[in-house]
Amino acid sequence: MTASASASGDRDAGAQEAGYEPDPNRWRALWVTLVAGFMSLLDVTIVAVALPTVQRDLHASPAQVQWVVSGYALTFALALVTAGRLGDALDRRRIFLLSLSGFVIFSAACGAAPDIGLLVAARLAQGLAAGFMAPQNSALIQQLFRGAERGRAFGLFGSTVGISSAAGPIAGGAILALASGPQGWRWIFYVNVPIGILAVLLGRRLLPRTATRGRGQVDVPGVLLLGLGVLALMYPLVQAESGGLRRLWWLFPAGAVILAVFVRWQHRLVARGTQPLLDPRLFTSVRGYAVGAGIGTLYFIGFSGIWLVFALFYQRGLGFSPLRSGLAVTPFALGTASAAVIAGRLVERLGRVLTVCGLAGVIAGLGGTALLLRFAPLPVAPWVAAPALFLGGIGGGFVVSPNITMTLRDVPVSMAGAAGGALQTGQRLGAALGTAALPGLFYLVLGRSHDYRGALVTALVAGLVGMLASLALALFDWHRDRPRGRPHRKCPEEVANDPVHSRQT
Repeated sequence: MTASASASGDRDAGAQEAGYEPDPNRWRALWVTLVAGFMSLLDVTIVAVALPTVQRDLHASPAQVQWVVSGYALTFALALVTAGRLGDALDRRRIFLLSLSGFVIFSAACGAAPDIGLLVAARLAQGLAAGFMAPQNSALIQQLFRGAERGRAFGLFGSTVGISSAAGPIAGGAILALASGPQGWRWIFYVNVPIGILAVLLGRRLLPRTATRGRGQVDVPGVLLLGLGVLALMYPLVQAESGGLRRLWWLFPAGAVILAVFVRWQHRLVARGTQPLLDPRLFTSVRGYAVGAGIGTLYFIGFSGIWLVFALFYQRGLGFSPLRSGLAVTPFALGTASAAVIAGRLVERLGRVLTVCGLAGVIAGLGGTALLLRFAPLPVAPWVAAPALFLGGIGGGFVVSPNITMTLRDVPVSMAGAAGGALQTGQRLGAALGTAALPGLFYLVLGRSHDYRGALVTALVAGLVGMLASLALALFDWHRDRPRGRPHRKCPEEVANDPVHSRQT
């Protein structure tokens, strides 16, 4: 890149910033999107504590009831990138409100389902609506905020992601305790309805419209290829409880081939000057995007699976109620909540070092928790482990929020939805792998030794392997970004307008 081209890119970016006019409703609009996002992510884990009750009440098999959780995660992940691109091309406000309305309707349908078949169908539709809603959250933050305010907004967003995942067992246990009886599980879904209706009404008033400027084209072949590829990778994972990994292993290489074809197709569209579903230059030309997506995916492999393992250990191993089991992991959620907001204020100044320190804190906290739960006397083990869990939660707050900010901060606003969708797709794939592998490992060790503590420690150590890989990637990025005169890297819009690039393509 020449100096004149670099200067031109900097002037273009500066002009874009100079033309930015803060929306007076931006902070209130943010809270609407955060509440909706919290509901959609909470529903990934909140249902897990109610599965035994659902199975008894609806006379379902273990394989059928597992689809109440895994089906939601599957359709959630399938929708993300396409939904983000539609928000970029059409109107983020419209997509957000339509998908939030659908989420409310399908939540009510889940609560009213008379049998397991209709409950699974409603959960699939609910996950699809959540997947269409999720990428609009991060895209609206990029649209509404700039500079230090964007870091604070992403801090709140990261806090929402971390807390919602950790708080699912707590919220589910509390609802089951309050709504006792065989039908009490239905309130896990009904609780979304009044909150969602209020969010729709406030969103209609506060959310800004997106100026599409003729970006209405959608890459239909890309949608089909990406959907098939993600489906092939996730389906064996969501079927893991019923032997899906053994029966459907061939879908992993098939999915990899389909995704390779998808990438080739996206490159061809870029060469033609046509708008792709997911611009490959996000990963090659946007600073920090590829590394940040990798860090998030690896982190969520360990982060998402440990909550099911804790629930199995406390409820089946120690005989805790769902509420008591949820309260035992509350220190992690409290640590995440307190750290994520602070991290959002520090990320612009400290950068990737926050993620490095956060990952080290999570690893230390969960490693200490594993040791304490293994060797402390059982009656007091959960409470002795609480400080270590709190430390892990603080670390988690310094991982999710800064990583989202650093991954998306240089993405052009016109591509914010697709970029956010791709980032969350990686997180969902990681979460699916973690929730399949860690409980499976827990049951494997338990079946051989009948030792709940040994099974817990083995599964936690396996989760820490994913977090250690994430830490290695974060250390690489931190070392690369340390002050040594890093050259300016162009965003995709600059690349597309570069005469050198145009001649090459």
